[in-house]
Amino acid sequence: MKLSVVIPVMNEEESIKPLFEALQTALSGVEHEIVLVDDGSSDGTIDAIEALRTPNVKLVVLNKNYGQTTAMAAGIAEAEGELIATMDGDLQNDPGDIPMMMQYLHDHDLDVVAGRRAGRKDGMMLRKIPSAIANAIIRNMTDVHIRDYGCTLKVFKQDVAKNLGLYGELHRFIPVLVQLYGAKMEEVDVRHHARKFGTSKYGIGRTFKVLSDLLFMVFFQKYSQRPMHLFGTLGFLSLFIGLTMNIYLLTVKILGEDIGSRPLLSLGIILTFIGIQLITTGFIAEFIMRTYYESQNKKPYIIRKIVGKH
Repeated sequence: MKLSVVIPVMNEEESIKPLFEALQTALSGVEHEIVLVDDGSSDGTIDAIEALRTPNVKLVVLNKNYGQTTAMAAGIAEAEGELIATMDGDLQNDPGDIPMMMQYLHDHDLDVVAGRRAGRKDGMMLRKIPSAIANAIIRNMTDVHIRDYGCTLKVFKQDVAKNLGLYGELHRFIPVLVQLYGAKMEEVDVRHHARKFGTSKYGIGRTFKVLSDLLFMVFFQKYSQRPMHLFGTLGFLSLFIGLTMNIYLLTVKILGEDIGSRPLLSLGIILTFIGIQLITTGFIAEFIMRTYYESQNKKPYIIRKIVGKH
């Protein structure tokens, strides 16, 4: 199988028929399968898919709504293609861009090609501006320099897609996960269409979820294999400041001054205990990290290739 197209859907009943038609037209010259993942739809999405399903279409029905990331991970796990493309099911992504992205991946010897929505057809205040701000923050904090983190349309080599480790709401941080995997990735312009059916599943409220996930991704990117470097540094800094305050106050006390009512005493004690807790957390995180790798015989590295005789 050359290509698997993974499409999470939820309450997209009206989009299914034109989606099938667009995929058939765009991929007529490519050996492919389509993996549709229903993420807890409450309308007739499943019936619409089953009515139009052909032998190369696989339907994965989740027992409830888990979110786009989990649905995407379920679809990738079922995909069998050498290349795996991901896209939304609302027809805002254009399947006609997939062959171009496959060719670009091959010509440039890449592992991932990410779509960059040209002429994005979304609302300015609620979608474009918040997205631009989020993209800038993510770029600066993760040092992964692409322009459009929110475009679902991507093409992966199979081994990269299946080893991304998609959990929670991390689909918008796939470029960061790709970098952590050590894969080669570039962006290309893709078409973007206005939504014709249904309503968007995203609102301005997701901003806080993005910021929370961003903090996790920065930690995971920089300290997943050396958590003691973060917790230990912060812990020793807090411990040093706290002990310095306490030694100063002890000296003042010996000289005969009253220190019981000084706020500095409480701050020094609190910083000392925080420092001890952070250092202890660092040790625990180190043990958890080592247990994770050693218990599953995992390696903290990925070999791209080996040249020469074995």
